[in-house]
Amino acid sequence: MTQKTPPKIEFPCPDYPIKVLGEAGDVLQSLVIEVMTKHAPGFDPERITIKDSGKGRWQSVTVFITATGIEQLEAIHNDLRANPVTKIVL
Repeated sequence: MTQKTPPKIEFPCPDYPIKVLGEAGDVLQSLVIEVMTKHAPGFDPERITIKDSGKGRWQSVTVFITATGIEQLEAIHNDLRANPVTKIVL
């Protein structure tokens, strides 16, 4: 078998999606906005999409940023995961 390498991201990468899954509510939404404002200034909060799970216990929050580098993406991931309301960051 040949080993496949993941595709390379060319930076800056406009419209880079970040999806955060966690406990439904204002805390998750506020956290996502706070982290994006800190690490991706200029992101458009009007493009945030929020989807509730079938029973409403969980939410997915998707934002689109201009990714500027691996360091930025790692910082976003680390800040989002530091809060217990967050379960998964994609």
